[in-house]
Amino acid sequence: MFGKSENRDDYQDVPRPVAAMARDLADGHHIPPHRHRRAQLIYGITGAISVGTPLGTWVVPASRGAWVPAGLDHEMTCAGRVAMRTLYLDPGAATRLPAAPTVVSVSPLLRELIDEATRLPVEYDTEGRDGLLMRLLLSELTPRPVPALHLPAPDCPRLADLCARIRRCPQDAWTTRQAAAAAHMSPRSLQRRFAEATGMSLGHWVRQAKLAHAVALLAKGAPVTTVALRVGYATPSAFTAMFRRALGTTPSLYFSP
Repeated sequence: MFGKSENRDDYQDVPRPVAAMARDLADGHHIPPHRHRRAQLIYGITGAISVGTPLGTWVVPASRGAWVPAGLDHEMTCAGRVAMRTLYLDPGAATRLPAAPTVVSVSPLLRELIDEATRLPVEYDTEGRDGLLMRLLLSELTPRPVPALHLPAPDCPRLADLCARIRRCPQDAWTTRQAAAAAHMSPRSLQRRFAEATGMSLGHWVRQAKLAHAVALLAKGAPVTTVALRVGYATPSAFTAMFRRALGTTPSLYFSP
């Protein structure tokens, strides 16, 4: 787009600290696991993106981006049509961002800077207006506390299988007894081992899985009533209350920039 390559490999060795690529992706588009030498901010101005790493999965709408450090395996799946606007940063250019994947809040200013950066030449003029824009972008690219949809990945095969089953069936209640039977563990052992492996209680992880599925459905335009039923809530009001407690806003406002 904008007269530039849509191949990520073309942005890894450019002689600039920041390289920006625009690419429009269809609902359900999947990019298989890969890694690259530059760190990446995965961001879409529409839809939602699920980013998976060996450390877990993050789901980000248009008001947030997923930060992936250099050299980390990751994959992504689109929910709804995603206008992806992604940044590739030399590791030394983003020292204020963590060495682990995380969610970054994208302010209206940062959103506009990212969008404009994708329109600049790859080898932009570092001393002119384009260089000033990129330096401002880097100054705005700082961690800000933001409620994140994160599903930590357990190392234990039995727990990993349980987590996969929960994600396949988000409409189920997944009580401790039900989950323990599925994992072939006692309820007490499951609670202890799950918290040790993920840093979350089982109940918290289940709510996060339901939210991740809900956000994907909302990104595709599903009405709140339908989404509530698809993630196991009898009424839209009960689902909206849970959504607001977890993410600080209502489903209808979650995708507002």
